[in-house]
Amino acid sequence: MTSAPHPSITPTAVAADEQLRCPLRLRLRPKALTTGYVDGAWWPRSRDLAAELPALLAVLAVRLGEIPRVSYNLTEWDATPAQIAADGVRVRLSGFWSRPPHTVDVIAGDRRRLRLLLVPPDTDPSDAHRTMMSAALRDNIDTVEALLHAEGPPATGETPGARTAEDDRIPQQTTRGTR
Repeated sequence: MTSAPHPSITPTAVAADEQLRCPLRLRLRPKALTTGYVDGAWWPRSRDLAAELPALLAVLAVRLGEIPRVSYNLTEWDATPAQIAADGVRVRLSGFWSRPPHTVDVIAGDRRRLRLLLVPPDTDPSDAHRTMMSAALRDNIDTVEALLHAEGPPATGETPGARTAEDDRIPQQTTRGTR
């Protein structure tokens, strides 16, 4: 008995497929006038920007439309190609030594920009959740360093263990609690 040929599966294809099945760890501020240093927070699972970006860009395209450029700090990521394709769009990846650390800028075709706080992948889940919730508050004006090094419960009054399945749905465009 002979078996049918099996399609070749590369590790990159498997990693990309796994990324699509995992919920995206992202919190965005509600749409409003921009104040503060960041527009939300992203907690990627690895330091492989090319593997992490497609899922992020697919979600952010709902808010921004086509996203042809991402700017990042070179020290935060492993070696990254100059461009990737995400949902049929060529996305230029611009790494700079001088970019603010722990941030990623997502730049839309109409030049609108979201600056996301980058929560390091190896961050403790409770700390990451607290940081992301604080960064996404409508009136947050904390610096990147203050957000990453803050202690205590999130400013929303929620405890880190109080996550629900709804917390992982993105984009978050409704307000919760008393923001």
